[in-house]
Amino acid sequence: MLPITSGGHSAYQDTFVSDFLIAYPDPFSISKSTWKTIIEFWHLDLSLTDTFMLDCYSKYGPEPRLPSCMLRSYLLSIKLKVTSITVWVSMLKECPLYAIISGFPLDDTPGVGTFYDFFSRLWVSDSDNLSPKERFVKKKVKKGQKLGDKTPLGIKLTCDNLLPFLIDHPIKTVHPFQLIFKLYHQQFLNVSAQKGLINPAHLSLAGDGTPVRTSSLLRKKRICDCNKNGINDCKCKRLFSQPDTNSGWDSSRACYFNGYHLFMFVASDSFSDLPVFPLLERASRHDMLSFLHTFFSMKAYLPTFNVERLLLDSAMDAYPLYEYCRIENIVPFIDLKKTKADGTSYKNDFTLNSDGVPICSIGLRMRHDGIEKSKHRAKFRCPNANRKRGCYCETPCSDAKFGRTVHTQLKDNPRIINIPPRDSKEWKKEYDRRTSAERSNKREKNDYLLEAGKHRSTKMWYCRLYAIMMLQHLDAWKMPSVEDFQKHFVIAA
Repeated sequence: MLPITSGGHSAYQDTFVSDFLIAYPDPFSISKSTWKTIIEFWHLDLSLTDTFMLDCYSKYGPEPRLPSCMLRSYLLSIKLKVTSITVWVSMLKECPLYAIISGFPLDDTPGVGTFYDFFSRLWVSDSDNLSPKERFVKKKVKKGQKLGDKTPLGIKLTCDNLLPFLIDHPIKTVHPFQLIFKLYHQQFLNVSAQKGLINPAHLSLAGDGTPVRTSSLLRKKRICDCNKNGINDCKCKRLFSQPDTNSGWDSSRACYFNGYHLFMFVASDSFSDLPVFPLLERASRHDMLSFLHTFFSMKAYLPTFNVERLLLDSAMDAYPLYEYCRIENIVPFIDLKKTKADGTSYKNDFTLNSDGVPICSIGLRMRHDGIEKSKHRAKFRCPNANRKRGCYCETPCSDAKFGRTVHTQLKDNPRIINIPPRDSKEWKKEYDRRTSAERSNKREKNDYLLEAGKHRSTKMWYCRLYAIMMLQHLDAWKMPSVEDFQKHFVIAA
């Protein structure tokens, strides 16, 4: 039968008070750190979960657990860094407080199968993975030549051909994680926006990819008879237990790994480095391809979010992307590749350095003389000139009183010419916020133990990833102090 929802979040709070006082007659004996967790889940309203998941249950059969209680319990397990559902089920039975916070009766907590049934309802697909388990073994991805080098970009699929394709063929919102995303979007991302932690109308996004290790080896086995016939190195299909993963190159650690390539977008102007949208790509994918797929997926799932600034590393340094940002009125803050530095010709008799600053005829950097944002151009003047003396250069290249001036137009070379200029304090201050994506990935992998899930399906990895993102938003919300909450709690009791 369908889950019975009555009273919403207020009913959960009433049940919490009554059960809590029965199990703990002296509530103030509980530690302050535990009270902080209680306060967070007390204010976490998950009542929309019951509404959104109503169609996931049959009208017949026994009464199921409330979806909001199941989600709350799963979030609590990750909050307490419990990586095993089996262990968590035992903890719910042994510790009354965990059952009370979850919203379950003290003498009736769910089993392991109930949790995995709930995860299956969150995943809008009959298959636990995106790819079939039978596939060919792919060649090992090439590694970087030097420490810190990214995975080399392929020849067939590059930014030049993938970007136009994604523009002409918008991504449809039919991914199996669409229900998980809806719960995250409505109950966490929107709440953070309402609290002023994220500004969807003027969004500054930092993007970065990070490896997610799921196993030490790729789990596969033969399904052909070639081995029996003496052929040991056949190219036939194999049966993979994790078909959506493969081998990739970890540039930061200079080693290979097996798993996913997580690309995450983070609100760089948020105080708590709040995540916005992720995708789990195959480990072998280049950062640029993962970025494009994730960015256009985010545009499909969050159409009302207006991106004004993009903060990316040198892996996304590609001319088509700059041109796309110029057309879409997005200001790119992208680090340049080391192999493409100075020497860009400009207006025949000038060259531009890596900061987009013109170099005069005697090899000096020209000086900034203002920016015209409405015309998308910056003005530079002679380095050997000032307002009092005029041009005092020994070999002047212009008859003008204040020497030669040059206007750099954004449309001429959007990769090198930036508004604001790359060498300005404004550009550097904004680009420094790109590390917010790295800090967010650190929280997911180190603080909330993302890689410790030990799952073998994309379904479970997405459930774990989105649950961690939900907790990141919950941690950023302002909560009352323990002392103030306890005072109101005593009155409510």
